[in-house]
Amino acid sequence: MRKSVKNNVSWVGYIDWELETFHGDEYSITNGSSQNSYLIEEGKTVLIDTVWTPHRADFVENLKSEIDLKKIDFIVANHAECDHSGSLTTLMEEIPDTPIYCTAAFVKSVEGQFGKKGWNFNIVKTGDSVDIGNGKKLIFIEMKMLHWPDSMATYMTGDNILFSNDAFGQHFAVEELFADRANQCLLWKEALKYFVNILNPFAMLIPKKIEEIKGFNLPIDIIAPSHGAIWRESPMQIVEKYDEWAKAYQENQVTIAYDTMWEGTTKIAHKIASEIHNQSPETVVKLFNISKQDKNEIMTEVFKSKAIAVGSPTEMNDILSGVSGWLSFLKALKFKNKKAGAFGCYGWSGESVKILQDRLKDAGFNVIEENIKSLWNPDETDFEKIPEFVKSLLS
Repeated sequence: MRKSVKNNVSWVGYIDWELETFHGDEYSITNGSSQNSYLIEEGKTVLIDTVWTPHRADFVENLKSEIDLKKIDFIVANHAECDHSGSLTTLMEEIPDTPIYCTAAFVKSVEGQFGKKGWNFNIVKTGDSVDIGNGKKLIFIEMKMLHWPDSMATYMTGDNILFSNDAFGQHFAVEELFADRANQCLLWKEALKYFVNILNPFAMLIPKKIEEIKGFNLPIDIIAPSHGAIWRESPMQIVEKYDEWAKAYQENQVTIAYDTMWEGTTKIAHKIASEIHNQSPETVVKLFNISKQDKNEIMTEVFKSKAIAVGSPTEMNDILSGVSGWLSFLKALKFKNKKAGAFGCYGWSGESVKILQDRLKDAGFNVIEENIKSLWNPDETDFEKIPEFVKSLLS
């Protein structure tokens, strides 16, 4: 069922209420999501993006119920990832000669995923435009590495809509369609989580891209992303947040993340949390067990933090495997301007703290020299080191 976005623009996407993970199992979904596809019916009829592969049959059938597919003059493909292009193969079986406007990188990507189908690609780059009738046109803006090489956004004049693709979205199911109708706490929680876990590795590109978009001097009344709610009231609020988040964002917060075998490392983690509060009551403290809690939620809190403390016992001359995988993800997210400290227990050789320090440095953190390294279960002698550890972490 279509939903009106503005004038002759409709949402024709798919709300995925039951979705639990995304990007394989790399991204957790806790409030549903959507794949947003848009239909423009001006002098020309244009489809912007499709939906994820599992929903391709439903998508095409729903589209058929709304419009004669042969009336679609062309398709704009903003991104080749299969949550956006996954229904193209089924749709193009119905209308095989329909032109597809996309970047050159899109062609390589979509043909790499689905094979060469002989589709009618029309390659565009930043600043190119196409007339859609009634005095309106679409202007294309490449969004390279936000978050794939082929990504682009499309701006519609007249209605002043920016179809922003993966930028400015959320994995969030909103039946009411618009951000101003959504639960605001969940909206902003999901918008931040989305930014941190998907776009932060490319944060250095975002301020420049925002300036480029502003440089077109195009009025933006609506930002319509590819996932989640559409921004129509003060739409630039999400752009301003991206600009803020992209500049080594941090709050007065410290996050503690650890795993444990026999609870010794847990005891240290809890003592560190208490000491942070003791030394700096205004500092927010978050504490997570890496093996038991959602890694995407942990990373969102790490992003907000000015410092982190990471703990693991030594196991087989190394750190626990769950912590090792978590640190790989931490490195991939490319956080900037944050301190880190390491702690852990050991019974024999005791390598974990040094390994944690090296891995944290490799992930781009400013690692303090102080550490908590406890033989067997921690005792008061170990706990006496925590105030200095925390002081260095907070300074």
